Amino acid sequence: MTARDDVVFLFDCDNTLLDNDRVLADLREHLTREFGAASCDRYWGIFEQLRRELGYADYLGALQRYRMDDHFESRLLRMSSWLVDYPFADRLYAGALEVIRHLRAAGPTVILSDGDVVFQPRKIQRSGLWDAVDGRVMICVHKEERLAAVAARFPARHYVMIDDKVRLLTMMKAQWHDTLTTVFPRQGHYALDAKSVAAYPAPDLTVERIGDLLGFEPRRVIDAAAARVS
Repeated sequence: MTARDDVVFLFDCDNTLLDNDRVLADLREHLTREFGAASCDRYWGIFEQLRRELGYADYLGALQRYRMDDHFESRLLRMSSWLVDYPFADRLYAGALEVIRHLRAAGPTVILSDGDVVFQPRKIQRSGLWDAVDGRVMICVHKEERLAAVAARFPARHYVMIDDKVRLLTMMKAQWHDTLTTVFPRQGHYALDAKSVAAYPAPDLTVERIGDLLGFEPRRVIDAAAARVS
């Protein structure tokens, strides 16, 4: 039986700790340069279709499906290497690793991310995030539907979820209620979509950048939910 912690800090990865929008921009630039604009647009069309089907971004899966349309495109082999060897550590937001260390003083830190089982772990490992949380990583499909599994693996009296998607924070809050504090860093295209954000209740704590959490004592972050109620 795993001992229950007082608090566990759950971190999303993409656009929370790591600037995934920048990764996508680099990939688009690479595809256009190596394959041309038409091939680039075709890849992204496949990518978005696959994301709708699966519920998460599958870069390598999109590449596999792209290959089915063109079996003799040898340059595709170089694209897979580009993805796997991408310098993700260079795309961490300023202060991301420091925030993990800062909050770890109050309780275990965990990466809770949606994604595939090959590329997403690679991204988390190469960025340094895997080591930063001592291997406490869960990669799910629709993590908001896996909270029972999260609680079983990382039992705690209270959780803090840090995520750039207000929709997911709202869905998690609806299940965990007062045992969850939601933290919303306004980074990335989802967080900056004012219409989408306005459609949901405000999270317990909003910061402009992940690094801003260095200015909060861990207890203040944990108690943000109670502070809003009072």
